[in-house]
Parts: sequence; structure tokens; C-alpha cells
Amino acid sequence: MITETREEERIKVLRRYDILDTPPDGSLDRLTALAAKLFNVPIAIISMVDTDRIWFKSHHGLEVEQVDRDPGLCDSAILSNEVYIVEDAKEDLRTLANPLAAEGFGLRFYAGAPLQTRDGYNLGTFCLIDKKQRYLTENQREILREFAAVAMDEIEIRLSARQNTKKVNLLLQETAQHLKASVYKLEDMAGTLGNDQLHSLAEETKSLLQKIEQQVVK
Repeated sequence: MITETREEERIKVLRRYDILDTPPDGSLDRLTALAAKLFNVPIAIISMVDTDRIWFKSHHGLEVEQVDRDPGLCDSAILSNEVYIVEDAKEDLRTLANPLAAEGFGLRFYAGAPLQTRDGYNLGTFCLIDKKQRYLTENQREILREFAAVAMDEIEIRLSARQNTKKVNLLLQETAQHLKASVYKLEDMAGTLGNDQLHSLAEETKSLLQKIEQQVVK
């Protein structure tokens, strides 16, 4: 069971990745499509478990983008670092009341491997769903874990890229501030001394400043 403090920390980590409600991702969509084909299941999902919902970053074979967290299979799957499997939802006590199994959707099989961050938090799952009873061998479970690891690597790379972009932007902004200060000083000196060379240097510095500001990613 996740303690309240641990769950609060997990949600903070999820927010750090800034992934919720982002547009579809081609690389992750290809992963879910490949998993569905490899395991011969109609549905493969990369999910993120939020405070009150399970949001699907990629959802091959399913049109909906999110479901309620309670009672969600992905919510249960993140409680362990192992692959969470329901072979037959009609017979499994854990899913008898689950609306996906008990109502019109007709879910029978679920297998979810947690998406674990480098610091040990399970953000969501890479999961497989079918409307008929299924089984996974140990080798298949390991392959599903690898799919989850590759998906998490992609997510980590995107986080790192955003962080690096922020660092570059900060450096450019600091450089721009220094250049602005230099422009003001040069213009003051040029005006006081009537120095055309200083005036020309100020204009060149302004031009450089504009180029730097254009490089800042908004």
C-alpha cells in the first residue's frame, strides 16, 4: 500500500515530468502499436496515474484518453514493481466490481508493468488489455517490463531536454541583460563625448542583443 506521504511525493514527481495532457507522441505511439502486435492484443496503453484519474499518454486500440482512478487497474499496478496481471477478470476477485469488466466494455485480461523513474517512483504503467482470457509466460512478462523501461527512457529524455532548454534560455537571458547594460553605457558615453565610434559599437551591440533574444525559446 502507498502511504499518504509517499503518494504525495509520487504526485510531485509526476508533475515534475510535465507530461499530463500533452499531445500525442509518435515514438510512444509506435511502442504501443508494436506491443499490441507482438502480444496479439487489441489494446496497449501507456498510462499516467494522476490524483483522481488515469490519463493515457498513448492508447493504441482505445479511443478514450482517461478513466477515473478508482477503481482503476493501473492504480493497483503501480503498487508493485512486478507485472500486475489479471488473466480472467470475470473470475478474479480483484476485478469483479470493476466497471470495465462488469459492464459493457467486457475487459477480461489486463497486464501492466510499472513506469518507474530513476529515483524509484511508479508514475503509471505500460499495459495490455484484451476482451478474452489470456496468459503471459515469464518471458513475455520480461518483454513487457522492457517495453515499460523503453517508454520510461523516452519520457526521461524529454524531461532532460526540457531542463537543458531552460538552462540555455537562462544563460541567454543573463547574457542579454549584460548586453543591455553595455548598450546603455555606450550610448551614454557616445552622447557625452560625441564619439561616433562608440555610437557605432552601441548599434552593433544592439544587433547582437536582438539575435540573442530571438534564440530564447518561449
